[in-house]
Amino acid sequence: MLAALTIRQLAVIESVHLQFHQGFHVLTGETGAGKSIIIDALSLVAGARGSSDFVRYGCDKAEVEASFDLDQDHPVWDTIERLGLTATRDEMLIIRRELTAQGKSACRLNGQMVNLTMLREVGEMLINIHGQHEHQSLLRVDKHLNWLDAYGGDVLLQVKRDYRTEYNRYMDIRREVEQLKQTSQQTYQMLDLYRFQIDELSSAQLKPDEDEWLTEEKRKLSNAEKLMEHVNGAYAKLYGNGAMEAVTIAVDRMEQIVNVDPEKFQPIVEQLNNAFYQLEDAAYQLRDYREQIEFNPERLAEIEDRLDMITSLKRKYGSTIEDMLAHLEHIQTEVEKLENKDDLIHKLEQQEAEQLVRLTKHATALSNLRRSLADELTAKIEQVLKDLQMERTRLGIRIDRLQEANGVEIDGIETRFTKQGFDDVEFLISPNPGEPLRPLHKIASGGELSRIMLALKTIFAEVDRIPVIIFDEVDTGVSGRAAQAIAEKLSEVAVNGQVFAITHLPQVACMADHQYYIEKHVHDERTSTQVSELNEAGRVQELARMLGGVEVTEKTIHHAQEMLKLAERQKGA
Repeated sequence: MLAALTIRQLAVIESVHLQFHQGFHVLTGETGAGKSIIIDALSLVAGARGSSDFVRYGCDKAEVEASFDLDQDHPVWDTIERLGLTATRDEMLIIRRELTAQGKSACRLNGQMVNLTMLREVGEMLINIHGQHEHQSLLRVDKHLNWLDAYGGDVLLQVKRDYRTEYNRYMDIRREVEQLKQTSQQTYQMLDLYRFQIDELSSAQLKPDEDEWLTEEKRKLSNAEKLMEHVNGAYAKLYGNGAMEAVTIAVDRMEQIVNVDPEKFQPIVEQLNNAFYQLEDAAYQLRDYREQIEFNPERLAEIEDRLDMITSLKRKYGSTIEDMLAHLEHIQTEVEKLENKDDLIHKLEQQEAEQLVRLTKHATALSNLRRSLADELTAKIEQVLKDLQMERTRLGIRIDRLQEANGVEIDGIETRFTKQGFDDVEFLISPNPGEPLRPLHKIASGGELSRIMLALKTIFAEVDRIPVIIFDEVDTGVSGRAAQAIAEKLSEVAVNGQVFAITHLPQVACMADHQYYIEKHVHDERTSTQVSELNEAGRVQELARMLGGVEVTEKTIHHAQEMLKLAERQKGA
């Protein structure tokens, strides 16, 4: 669950620290008090984009910190480890977000810096925010497939992954076929150029790194005379009447007196002997190198010509020999394609037909699974809608084949494949008995859409294991018994999780396990919002205000007390 939330200098909030609990929480207060800022803060924790507009006027930065108390087997821990972050599963998960007045953002997870993408990946597994207008997404038919697939969970996700693998292979083959078929006359004219380039590069017989070792050989040949002079001179100084003879004489002299003071002279003798062997080894190396020095003007000229040719080729085909060899391989492939175009097209079309069979098989499996899930999901939604005072409402999910002119013919239908499969999904509704199922966007009211969305969220809460679910005025457009039904459903969802709701309805507020009052103050001509958890007496006063508007009377207080008692009995039933 979300255990604590600290907000500093965010919009009109100067500083707020809140402790939360298990169960159903409501946030209430007068319009404009700043209830939505709490939602904004949690959105930032979940990875939403922020801006400098969030920072309280006159402040350098805004800060939001949220602490989560999670089960050790919650899937978010695996995600955190996969992202390369360190986290101890038996400790709190702490997310901190900072926004500066310059618009910069900093995100930390248990003290470790993360980018916004990483935060969003973690946040979406912790917090699900249902905003005031999210139910409008039900009116977008293009979103209905996503709703159905979300219900399918990991099982459907794996089937979709398998399908997408086959789809990507199929599209790769189709693109290659189309590219070959659309080969222009201009491309054919490139054949002569390609063949010339192949001849030029092939005849050059280039070898990887050839220019580097040729340059090294050229350097040695160009300096052969200088090398001989200095190597021979150094060898002469070491051998014959040079350094080695001097060391030998010094050793002889020292050996004649070593017995006089062995402790002092013996180490010197050993040093001189070592020096002799090192000088001897150096002399032999110089002698061997001298014998390898080559005076070969013909070879030097040959290397210079070769390097000039390589330099010329680099100007045409690439800055390195590796680039030129890669270009040669590429144009050889292109020429082979063009010269064997018809055979290649025929071969690819056979592969395309075979891949289409595999693709259709996976698409059909995906579609069949969706149809099974659709029946299951509609039955569950209708059951929840009964609890939400929509017992006469029937819901349906239409799944048809995506079609397009000149599409792939399957079972006599010109079918269009997409990354999502070949299904066209739409939610349908019949709000009254005897009426046919019709599209949601044509007949559903705002209140009905809110309750359908609540039903979906209720069902998905059992699937996605997101611990914190937030409803921002989900009760918009409803009243009376429907409002009471929504309150009861929110309380029911909170039994197995943690639910937050912003509401103006006393029917919803009274069903909460915990209530927070949000109010706005003006001090020294600065506006600030404060949030406080209400005790029982405070809840009575706030419910009375919600019931009576501005004026709180004995009647509204009595009514509020009765509502709380009734709510307790309802939750205990």
